[in-house]
Amino acid sequence: MKNYTMSDGDRSYIENKYHNASEPFNSFNRMAYHGYEYDHGTGLDDGDILAGLEKLTESLSSEPRPVIKARAIEYVLDNTRIDVNEHDWFVGIYSWNRLLDRFTVLKWRDEIYLKARKESGSTKNLDYGATGTAWIGLDFDHTVPDWDSLISLGFPGILKRAEKSYAKLQSKGLVDEKREAFYRSVKIEYEALLRFTDRLYRYSLTKDFEKAGKISECLKNLKEGAPQNTLDLLQMIYIYFMVSESVDHYQVRSLGYGLDAAIYPFFVRDIERGTFTREELTEFIAYFLMQFSSIGSYWGQPIYLAGTNLDGTSKVNEVTHLILDVYDSLGLYNPKLQIKVNKNTPKDFLLKALNMVRSGTNSMVFVNEDTVLKALMRSGATYEEALDSVIKGCYEYTTKANCIGISFNTFNALKPVALVFSNGRDKATGMQIGPCTGDVCSFTSFKEFYSAYLTQFDDIIKNSLYCLDYMEKYIHEVNPSSLYSATIPACMESMTDALDSGIKNVSDMLLNGFASAVDALVAVYELVYEKKVTSLSELKNALEHNWEGYELLRHRALNCSHKFGVGDKIADSYADAIHQFFASHFSGRKNCHGGNYEYELHSARAFIDQGKKTEATPDGRRDWDDTSKNVSPTVGMDKNGITALISSATSIDLSLSDSGACLDAMLHPSAVQGEDGLTVLYGVLNTYISKGGASIHFNIFDADTLREAQKYPEKYKNLQVRVCGWNVLWNNMAKSEQDEYIRRAENII
Repeated sequence: MKNYTMSDGDRSYIENKYHNASEPFNSFNRMAYHGYEYDHGTGLDDGDILAGLEKLTESLSSEPRPVIKARAIEYVLDNTRIDVNEHDWFVGIYSWNRLLDRFTVLKWRDEIYLKARKESGSTKNLDYGATGTAWIGLDFDHTVPDWDSLISLGFPGILKRAEKSYAKLQSKGLVDEKREAFYRSVKIEYEALLRFTDRLYRYSLTKDFEKAGKISECLKNLKEGAPQNTLDLLQMIYIYFMVSESVDHYQVRSLGYGLDAAIYPFFVRDIERGTFTREELTEFIAYFLMQFSSIGSYWGQPIYLAGTNLDGTSKVNEVTHLILDVYDSLGLYNPKLQIKVNKNTPKDFLLKALNMVRSGTNSMVFVNEDTVLKALMRSGATYEEALDSVIKGCYEYTTKANCIGISFNTFNALKPVALVFSNGRDKATGMQIGPCTGDVCSFTSFKEFYSAYLTQFDDIIKNSLYCLDYMEKYIHEVNPSSLYSATIPACMESMTDALDSGIKNVSDMLLNGFASAVDALVAVYELVYEKKVTSLSELKNALEHNWEGYELLRHRALNCSHKFGVGDKIADSYADAIHQFFASHFSGRKNCHGGNYEYELHSARAFIDQGKKTEATPDGRRDWDDTSKNVSPTVGMDKNGITALISSATSIDLSLSDSGACLDAMLHPSAVQGEDGLTVLYGVLNTYISKGGASIHFNIFDADTLREAQKYPEKYKNLQVRVCGWNVLWNNMAKSEQDEYIRRAENII
């Protein structure tokens, strides 16, 4: 199957299912929309549900928080409008804007943040956020449920397992108030989920269109037990996703333990039994993928493919290829695809994926299983657990059903350089953010400057962890995770919420501005001490004036010979040192829940947002410009080609980034044209993987095309750009962001 087509009517319906595609849309606030109107007779509108939730939560104020939230979820599921439509295989839920948040999760979050600040006596989390130094916060919105449990048990089986575990603990006298409240919340939510499924089933029986019979049978199967076929499986994944992400306030960061691996046994059995034809199964997959394309999350919905079995064989199968074929035929850029790569990954599959990339489908990241193995085993995973790990989010990795993030801290590696020049004071706010490391003009050696940088950075890290200690102990009070926790065997055995140490609770430490920090440091080394073209006093003055009047010095800073991303030994050595310095703060350290701190060389949008609060720096960067992102070079600095870029990126041990590190590679279309060009792209991927790279994704375009797309957006409606761990359409980007891509494209060779 090379080409898949969907009827215009069906595609139009799905594209307008979640928001009106012809009207302005903010993908950051994707849930605040409705598409086609649902049958008013099936439930209440959002306004009525909000009013009901307000009264309900007020009446439940004396109940434990897990129970309050469970009752709120129950209210939404019992009262929201629903849809079963002739143009879609997948059901509709009308109220998908996390309506209960204002009465529960967000209210409780603010209470906990205030409580933590009072107890700690520190406002560093606020000060660091205001100055772009670090973002400190609790993580109560990212999960990967135990898909094995959901697939084998279904919604009814999850509830029965919880009831058995509770009865067992009760018989041993081990049910205290906290366990009792947690169990009640699980029971309330799964009974509500089953009523919701039954409501959909009964509504489907009122329909007589062509798809209705199969949809009804599917919903009947799901309300009674585990999925029996491919449509059941995909419908269950979709329903769980919508309830978790859009009602319960928990993003689902992977759909199945490998979507291809999840589907394959059902796919084979359906064909063998004649349940569905291959064409019907292809259609189910297509309509499933279209849901996430149409939801339109800015960050993209992650799905991973491929991987390795314990016997060393590849998990790539017919469904793996089929997903790529359908995705390509539909011209999607969301969901985003993560592909596990190993020596055993079939070449034809990788060539297919790479050919899609060079043809404009940039929404793929290739993840090196060998590096994942090293990273997870260093964190305590067994070989089997690490090999069978989950790729989640943008390209992060974790083990199945035994680990959840409870906090995050995104550090700006560049900010400490600016603080050395200002003796710890932030330029924009005037706040004393860092320690006084001395008058930079008095430094007589680069060693003094470098030592001051490490002192500033060390202080930021230690203060951040101090604040986190006070926040994290209350994480389970912010957003009880009963729907998710019920899928986790360990949580059910102990009847404990996952966020209350029901499983390993980890703290995620992200690093932004990595290459910018390296370039800024080595610019001081080269300009002041190696080539002596300026002094620290003059350089400080240039930065205070945002380089105005110092154009020649800025030109020299931008064109230093020592840059990360060009294969320079000195720059790469400092990169390795900063990388290890940062990682050393978390190695072996336990958070207040007894879990690990995990390091991720990942920026998300911090390269933009923290950059907006970071003053001019010695690498030639002006006030408030973007920083570098991920393990990638500063924009425009990777001037020596892809080989040098890979050399720099793999000069550091990327497995120290316990949960992820990604290289953004940009190539000119002329370098990957024809059969020889595809061979080149395949070689680039293999080189990066063989040299110990972690993850890599590609943007393949030239500056002229981007400039034309900026001038004539109507001609480039489908042009995709890989931003960080996700794709966006070129026309949806701000001009300032477009300009950065044009700058980088101008320098690729």
